[in-house]
Amino acid sequence: MANPPIDFILAAEELLLLKEPVEKANRSIELAKQWFGSSLQEQQQAQAHSSAGAVRHLPEAGRPEQPVLVDAQSLPKRGLGSEHGRVALLHSLAHIEFNAINLALDAVYRFREMPLDYIGDWLRVASDEGQHFMLLVDRLDSLGVKYGDLPAHDGLWEMARRTDHDVLVRMALVPRILEARGLDVAPPMIKKLRAQKDHLSADILDRIYTDEITHVDIGNRWFRYVCEQRGLNGVDVFRDLLKGHASAYLRSPYNDAARLQAGFSEAEMVVIREMEIEYKQAARH
Repeated sequence: MANPPIDFILAAEELLLLKEPVEKANRSIELAKQWFGSSLQEQQQAQAHSSAGAVRHLPEAGRPEQPVLVDAQSLPKRGLGSEHGRVALLHSLAHIEFNAINLALDAVYRFREMPLDYIGDWLRVASDEGQHFMLLVDRLDSLGVKYGDLPAHDGLWEMARRTDHDVLVRMALVPRILEARGLDVAPPMIKKLRAQKDHLSADILDRIYTDEITHVDIGNRWFRYVCEQRGLNGVDVFRDLLKGHASAYLRSPYNDAARLQAGFSEAEMVVIREMEIEYKQAARH
């Protein structure tokens, strides 16, 4: 007897609410495989079935009791010249990747009316983030540390809460601002890790960096798709969304080459720099 078709939207919701991080990561990887192994008819049926269901506001995604969440400013700054500093970096990245799984699953669950290619893209992102998380967890284990042993902050999911009302805002501010930040900071981190002969950690960051270019490109693509559907000028919308607090996430220097490869335009890079300056000037007054 054939197995019933998978309700991918319901499955994304179940994984989003799942608290155990390793299980969440591994099942996200499997869910993406199932999506890409399913027929177009099965995908359409899953979307049609879920379209009648209510989308819930989720103040919290499923997460374990550890790590303890604290204000980002209270986290100690540690250099990469010591093992303690490298462990802190790897733990911070593991927390980011865990939250990135939740963000990708939420993008599927919350904005289920988007085209099937959108659902496939974000299930692929959830799978990639799950793989990144497992690589980091394994590396931490080799150093005698578990995910959750160190404190972390809730900045990524805070942005999920702030953008849960509109797919345009989500695509503008999560992949194009938060994830794109990783394109700026990863290459110097990789260089420092290699200088410390920590090639295992550097290789993991290199893999994450390469995949994040693709993820930012996905965000750029769907941001432009929604702008086109609504008859909006993407550069103007981006500028408007960056006004105020959102510009606090902008910090130069920027990795222009990677950002352009990931789908940013030259005009958008100009906007990013202008909005960073505007925010800094406003903060002084």
